[in-house]
Amino acid sequence: MTTFTWGILGAARIARALIPAIRVAGGEVAVLGVRDPHSERARAFAEEWGIPHMGTYDDVMASDVQAVYNPLPNDAHRPWTQAALRAGKHALTEKPLCLNAGEAQLLADTAARSGRVLLEAFAYRFQPHVTRLREIVAGGELGEVLAYRGAFGFGLMRPDDFRWEAEKGGGALYDVGCYLVNLARLLLGEPESVTAQARWTAGGVDLGLSGTLNFGQALASLDCAFDWGNPPTQRLMVVGTAGTLEMTGVFRSRTETELSFRVQTAAGERTETFAPHDGYAAMVTHFQRAARGEEAALYPPEDAVCQARVLDALFTAAREGRQVLVER
Repeated sequence: MTTFTWGILGAARIARALIPAIRVAGGEVAVLGVRDPHSERARAFAEEWGIPHMGTYDDVMASDVQAVYNPLPNDAHRPWTQAALRAGKHALTEKPLCLNAGEAQLLADTAARSGRVLLEAFAYRFQPHVTRLREIVAGGELGEVLAYRGAFGFGLMRPDDFRWEAEKGGGALYDVGCYLVNLARLLLGEPESVTAQARWTAGGVDLGLSGTLNFGQALASLDCAFDWGNPPTQRLMVVGTAGTLEMTGVFRSRTETELSFRVQTAAGERTETFAPHDGYAAMVTHFQRAARGEEAALYPPEDAVCQARVLDALFTAAREGRQVLVER
């Protein structure tokens, strides 16, 4: 089998997690695309990671790599992912896939026409503890789920970070709140409506946002922010008619120490523990196998469209102060 080849757009921090994952999965990063190939930072990044070729974003599109990883600022996800798909490359794009559901649908349609795999890079979904969470909820051990409570926040200290810029798709909901929405959807399905409130910066970015997703009988509440201090807060509670489940660190995509969660039912209380695991490598392995036609994509582009619809509704609810139905 030939080596699966990748092009990476930009020298983002998150790429430092994906490059090792690509190599663990048996792939090769063949080319790095940057805005300025002559910049010292870009050259240093390529040398540090042993990437043999460097050029512009367009050079990556013109290359013969099989897939493109897009960790650019959020506003650059749609145009460069679409360019990759049109160039015949599979595309792994950081979350959020796009800035709205219309853009996400456009990418889904482009992927369908091109016959290429498109995946929103929620690597945490490939962790064993997430698989187990889904089994417990779907299996009914907690009874009928009535409440989901999630929190994800940290202190964003860099004043020049793009996540402070509204035009680049900044804000807490896009950056960390999207995980809370994604896991709620994994566990409970698609919400019917949402409500939300936010604290806005002078530049129009949501510094903190709290929302509620209405799944009918179940209500999911979420809190996300950029000003909670460090280390990051990641907490989950699921409450059902027959028990509860609680966990911290639920969105960690790669773990070097054990993770655990606690389940309490009428039968008693127990802790389930999970060994260190690299969700990035598991995600890339699945992506490459799906691209080769060896297995079906676990999360097709339509999933990212549904995710974007919920984010759209939360933003509308926060801005307009009303309940918003989620588009179907």
